[in-house]
Order: sequence, then C-alpha cells, then structure tokens
Amino acid sequence: MWGSVCRGEFSSFLVAFLLLQQLQLGFVAAQGGKASPWMTLSGNAPAIIAKGGFSGLFPDSSAYAYNFALAASSPATTLWCDVRLTKDGIGICLPDLKLDNCTDIQNIYPDGKKDYVVNGVPTSGWFPVDYNSTELLSQVALRQSIYTRTDRFDFSLYAILTVDYIESQFKPPALWLNVQHDMFYTQHNLSMRNYIIAISKRVVISYISSPEVSLLTSIAARVSSKTKLVFRFLDATIAEPSTNQTYGSLLKNLTFIKTFASGILVPKNYIWPVTSDNYLQPSTSVVTDAHKAGLEIYAADFANDNSFSFNYSYDPLAEYLNFIDNGIFSVDGVVSDFPITPSEAVGCFSGLNKSSLDHGKPVIISHYGASGDYPDCTDLAYQKAVDDGADVIDCPVQVTKDWIPICMSSINLMDDTTVSLSNFSSLTSVIPELQTGPGIFTFNLTWAEIETLQPVISAPESIYHLQRNPRYKNAGKFMKLSEFLAFAKDKELSGVLITVENAAFMAQKLGFSVTDAVIHTLSDAGYNNQTTLQVMIQSSNSSVLVKFKQQTKYNLVYLIDESINDATPSALADIKKFADAVAIDKKSVFPENLKFITAQTNLVSHLQKAGLSVYAYVLRNEFVSQAWDFFSDPTVQINSYFQGAGVDGVVTDFVATARRYKRNLCMNMGNSMPSYMSPVQPGGLFQLTAPAQPPALPPMPILTDSDVVEPPLPNATLVPAPSSQPAGAVRAATATSIFMLIAAAICAALLLV
Repeated sequence: MWGSVCRGEFSSFLVAFLLLQQLQLGFVAAQGGKASPWMTLSGNAPAIIAKGGFSGLFPDSSAYAYNFALAASSPATTLWCDVRLTKDGIGICLPDLKLDNCTDIQNIYPDGKKDYVVNGVPTSGWFPVDYNSTELLSQVALRQSIYTRTDRFDFSLYAILTVDYIESQFKPPALWLNVQHDMFYTQHNLSMRNYIIAISKRVVISYISSPEVSLLTSIAARVSSKTKLVFRFLDATIAEPSTNQTYGSLLKNLTFIKTFASGILVPKNYIWPVTSDNYLQPSTSVVTDAHKAGLEIYAADFANDNSFSFNYSYDPLAEYLNFIDNGIFSVDGVVSDFPITPSEAVGCFSGLNKSSLDHGKPVIISHYGASGDYPDCTDLAYQKAVDDGADVIDCPVQVTKDWIPICMSSINLMDDTTVSLSNFSSLTSVIPELQTGPGIFTFNLTWAEIETLQPVISAPESIYHLQRNPRYKNAGKFMKLSEFLAFAKDKELSGVLITVENAAFMAQKLGFSVTDAVIHTLSDAGYNNQTTLQVMIQSSNSSVLVKFKQQTKYNLVYLIDESINDATPSALADIKKFADAVAIDKKSVFPENLKFITAQTNLVSHLQKAGLSVYAYVLRNEFVSQAWDFFSDPTVQINSYFQGAGVDGVVTDFVATARRYKRNLCMNMGNSMPSYMSPVQPGGLFQLTAPAQPPALPPMPILTDSDVVEPPLPNATLVPAPSSQPAGAVRAATATSIFMLIAAAICAALLLV
C-alpha cells in the first residue's frame, strides 16, 4: 500500500505540474507593488494555511490534496494536518475523529461501529483508536467528506497518511498540526501530549494548535521554541474542557492565553459577525485586541463553496481581502480549503488602486446591469454596474403595449416582475413563437402599468437554494430605453450594448419595428452625434444585424445562443459580413462533462482570425455555476477565459469581480507570473477522474451557413394603434405602416366629402 501511495504522490505531483504549469517564485515579486506594510503583528504577509491540503477539491489529507496545494498556491503555503491517534499510538491526518465521515471504513470493517463519549457528548461511529496503523493505512481509503463536493476523486483510493510521511515526502514550507480530544485518547490509554512531544523531536513543526488549554500548557516547555503554539477558539457558547469556561469567556482574557500561546485561531465570524439573514455587521475588536496582547491571530472556516455573507456577492476573494486588506487590520493568517484563493488575495490583489479605470481587455460587459446584486435592468443594477467599473452596460429591449421600447431582461414579465401577483395576472397566454409555457408579455401592458410592478431579482442557481441579495430582491425601478441612454451618457463607460430579439415576431404580430424604434431612440438621445460612447447592437438573428448594418454605423455583435464546438470557414465569412464581434456561450470555449472541463475548443481563435472580437457569456460568481476546474473561484474562471482562452471580453452578472481582476498586480508579470495566477489546463482534472470518468457526451454542433443566414426581416404589418399610445410613438413604426395610416386617413376624408 505504501508503494501505491508513493506512486500516487509522484503522479499527483506530475498532474499538478501539468494543471498549473511549473511553480514560479513570483510571490515576492507580486508583493513589490504594495504601497504599505501589512497590518499583521509581525508586519509580514498573512500566512496561507491549506486545511488538509487542497481539500476543497480532493479528499481532505490525501496525497493529491497536499501535493496540489503546494503546486497551486503560494510557495510559502503551510500544510495543515488534523492529528488523530491509532490504537498503536501512530499519528495520522484525518479531518474528523469519526472515520466514517471521511473514509470508506464502513465497507472495510462493517462491524466496527462503536459508541463513545467525546468531551461529554455520546458519539457513534468508527474511531481510529479501535484500529492499529497497519489496519488503517493498508486497507482504508480516504473520501470526500463534504457531500456537495465532487466524489469523482474518491475512486483513486487515497491512503490515509501519517504525520511523518507528510513531512518527509512533501517537505512543506511549514507544517501545522491541529490536535484535540486529549481526554478521549487518555480514556483509551493513549496520550496526545506524549505523541506531540515525541514527534516534535524528529519533525520540524511550525504550528501546533488546540482548543484545549491543558494540552497546550502541558507541551509549552517541551517543544521547540521555533514552534508556535496557537489556542484555537471554538463556538463562543461551547465550554473548553479543561477550564470549563466558554470560549466566549476565554476571549475576554487574552493575557491569560498569552501565558502559554503565541497566537489564537478563531472562526471568521469572531472577526466579522453576520446578521441572522447573513449580512455583515461591523467588525469586532478581536484582531486589534490580540495584537495588543502580543498574540498573532488566525482566521478559520474559509471555503469557496461555503455560505458566506451576501455582502461578498458570492466572491470568496472579496471575503479574504476583507480580512487582510481592509485598511484597519489584518489577520496573521487564514485557514482555507481552497488555498489558491488566499494566495491570489495576498500576492496579487492586496493594495490595489481602486480608483484606476481603463477600458482595455478584457472588456467587461454587464449582464442586465449588476444583476448579481440587484434586480435585472433596474436603475440600481445599472448604477452599481457603473460604480463597479463596467466598460459596457447593456439594455435588452422589449416593447410595451403603447409601443415604448424599454429595458427588460425577458419579454415575459413573469420572469422578472411581480406581475403574477398583480391585477394583471389574468392576462396569461401561450405564444408558441416566444416560448412553450404561459406568460404575461411586455406588450400586454402599457409602460404606466409596468411601472406599477415590482422587479424580482434573478436567482439562476435557486435549484441549489442560492439566492441573491434578499434584502433588495424587489428593489429598483425599470427604465425606458431613452432613460437608459440618458443615464449612460455622462458615465465613465466605453459603450452601451442594446440587445434586440424577437424582431420578426414584433413586426408580424404587433405591427412594430423594434429596429426602427431603437435607431430613432438612439438618434433622439444624441448617440449619432457623439464619439465618447460606442454603440453596440447585439442579436441572435443575423437579419436584425443586417438591417442595422444597412442603416447605421454601430458596432454589431452576433449572439450565438447555443453551445457549439466550432464554425465552418464559410459560416465565419458570413458572420463577418454583418458583425464586428461574436458573443459565445462559455461552454463553447471550455466544454464540460459533469462539471469537469474536457477540452478547449478552437472557436475563439477561429473567430478572431476571421476578424471578429469574442465575448464569453455569462460568467457568474456562484460556485455551482462553475466547472470544478475553476476551484469555486470566479477570479480563476475569468483568468482562464482571458489569459487561457484569449477572449476579448466577458459578459458577467458580477461586474466588481471582473473589474478587480483587471486591476490585479500580477496582470503583466510575464514569466514571473505566480502559479496560482496561471490559467487552468483544460481536461487536466477530467483525466484524474479515471477510472471513474463519466460517459462521453455527444459532440457539440459546428456552426454552418444554414445556422447563420436568415431571410430579411418582414415589414411591420398595420395594427390598430393602442389607445394609450403617446404622442410621437408612431414614429417607431415602419415607413410602410406610416404610409398605410396616411392612406387610410385620406380615404376616410374623401368618403365624407
């Protein structure tokens, strides 16, 4: 079994090498741009502690997890081991005292379940004290202990590792041992104290943490002076077993903690507490109190796929920065399941010039405004998109009953408003040309009626019970296209993007030319006479873009609304005839199978060689929206699409994350780029799932001429003008409609003569 572990170690290191390129010593270089010293106790950069290695992806404390943490993170990353003792007194690394929570022991020893009292709590399960090291290390395999994470790596049968093995084989820059349950081990004729003292004589241990005062005080004089003892605080209401005081009470007596420890480790909510509905409260004084007492302070419980405050907009990097770069204090280190993200925070994103704004690549295009934070296409969403640094803000145009073009993410009001709860709920109908299900459509209501509705914030990952900014789920006001254009005109933007869909339906069924309406509204807003803001027109219909190309000089974006693998040369040539850029689904760049990236297509390079800019859509911060390869980190995702795939821009619900990426200190480091800022290697993780690879999916289609070329838009047919039609609205009708209206009026006059 040990031989297989060694072989696994080598292969895992090789894969990590392929996944993230050769480890670069760019960490120190990245720090060169910092304008001020760190606000840690020592003045050094905060430590990055990889809990069980890269346990956010691989089974905690496995060889792959430890190797990957060292390859993917800062060169100074500390490896964390939760020490458990076997029946024969060997220290092993496991995330839980109960083996059934993190291994396959139930399959190996099905009759091994026991009932014990652990710190006064009756506990049932499989425990390491009932097995000697040979029984565990040679037979039992680690598995992912958090069920929301992928189990595809469990099939590799990772062996349980000893503390000695981790130190000798991985040679980490620093090793952190977390120990507890000393009383439990004593009841089984084992001594965690004796084990720690013994191993500290043969292994260099940088940190030893424990939530037990008696354990730390008993080893304080017996371990190396180079080893930092850290008192770990648990939930404030829990009683510490040796003093019988709650951890909340002990927090008020840091001078006592200083008598036997050099630092404290606290849950992150000790520092930034949250409300019952998960919004940040003001920070506590615990960091400054610890520093005043001469104690370093480390924060725990960081995980990119965990629930954290809505203030962070599902962006884990934003959370880390709030602990290390808030201008008031900095913790001395963070314990994370995803050490790549704090590596980015420390090495590339601290001390940024937040006032800088440029409109270079990647171009940041909002998706219905900052729709990750406020309801789609509302004044609040657009204002936040501007404040967060969007290059381009977007307006998907719909039409009202009184022929007013408005900004609305869906033609169906049931998707983004409270219309189904209003007096208009009886207007439900089914229109097969628009969608298969029932809807209440924008053209069923006048603008005045739509203004009475409340917006509803989007929740694209609601199946996973992930909601967006619930305090503001109905906040904001909708905007007419004219209001949107007036709003954008004096903002620090490079352009506006107007999306036009369902134009043929509107012409045939409503007698309304949305293309003419957009052209006239842009002209009335003065966009034909200014050069500051670029106007971009987007559509999935080539016929729409052809008409705009015939009548305007706007920048035209062809939206490909399906995932494709490539495009034929003739299709590319056809697109170039009517478009300047193409927006493609993100899976058209990195195809996925069960959330693993399987490859990278050639679509981006082929489009760019045809002279077309490429924008990838829609990038979201919620970890469930991303492939496993991005490590539940939206910054890794953006970096991989830009640096890896070479897209020209991204369409995103979360503008602030993309803008911060453009400001990062590692953007132009060239060969000195640290490994944690390297784009992911497509297919690397997918290969590691063997022999449990998911079945191959059918190949995505290739775009052909027949997919691109469309007949011209039909002329708008005459329909009776809405009774509430405002003056001037008829201007949006086509010339044909206007002519017919005039002709009808003349005929009526002649009949009266």
